[in-house]
Amino acid sequence: MEKTARLGLERVSRPRLYEQLVEQILAYIESAQLKPGDLLPAERDLAERLGVSRATLAQALVALEVLGVIDVQHGTGAVLARRPSVASVIKGLREHRSRLPEIVEARSTLEGKLAALAAARRTDEDLKAIDHALGVMAKEISAGDRGTQGDELFHEAITAAAHSSVLAQLMAFIAEMILETRMESLGQPGRPEQSLASHRRIADAIRDQDPEAAAEAMLAHIELVSDVELLR
Repeated sequence: MEKTARLGLERVSRPRLYEQLVEQILAYIESAQLKPGDLLPAERDLAERLGVSRATLAQALVALEVLGVIDVQHGTGAVLARRPSVASVIKGLREHRSRLPEIVEARSTLEGKLAALAAARRTDEDLKAIDHALGVMAKEISAGDRGTQGDELFHEAITAAAHSSVLAQLMAFIAEMILETRMESLGQPGRPEQSLASHRRIADAIRDQDPEAAAEAMLAHIELVSDVELLR
């Protein structure tokens, strides 16, 4: 074994790119003396200053949004919500990254079953709620937004259509953790449109009262939205 291993030392891992970007963004916030409520530079300008693509920057901003450091508002931009220490943010990022696979695991288990039950038990009123959610998400995306409200409404409508109070309670228990994955996923280029298309496939299976197809469509959807930059 190497000498470092005998001494109980571990090789220092190189910080990931998004961690480096987060540190640089926080350093900018500090040097510019931004206060909560202040607006960060536009993504294009910030990407140029940092020497990265807008797509790469977007992932760092989403990570900061998930941790509550910034609030990304459609039509306005990224607004500073709080000024935490760099160490606390990096620690939060790593904890967030480590729990993402478990959140995906829980979603697959619960939501696959909920979709199947919804296909078997849905009412006309349930279908109206599902279609309303699809409409809200489509409208948001058409306006250039990420579709987070419509996405949340859709999954709530599926849960309600399953008519299982215990499963609904379990979904409510992990709702805040699901919000993290929602923000992470829908913040990626092209993902809102892909997510909406997979929502429609789930809705079609539920409308056709096909539990197996509904469960398969839901699991495929969760696999899609779980493909996030933070885990690559």
